[in-house]
Amino acid sequence: MQELTGFQRDILYVIAGLDEPYGLGIKQRLEEYYERDVNNGRLYPNLDTLVEMGLVDKGTLDRRTNSYTLSDSGYRTLQRRHEWEAEQVSMRAKHSA
Repeated sequence: MQELTGFQRDILYVIAGLDEPYGLGIKQRLEEYYERDVNNGRLYPNLDTLVEMGLVDKGTLDRRTNSYTLSDSGYRTLQRRHEWEAEQVSMRAKHSA
């Protein structure tokens, strides 16, 4: 996970949360979160990088629309990140008490 950018991590989280992840749907969710436009020239190269890294599987919904799903490695990567984040928050809570 450490080799990923924050944007790439956000893409993984969005893909995990969508029923039928495809480029435009992923873009819309990211724009809702960032509260600004996400450029296609930023999104699609990052999706391709995640596919090349083996974290995302790329398929097709129709002739013009690609689908993106998390691979097993992608799920494990998110799970490790989630556990690490929870541990960090837990440590902070202990020190604040």
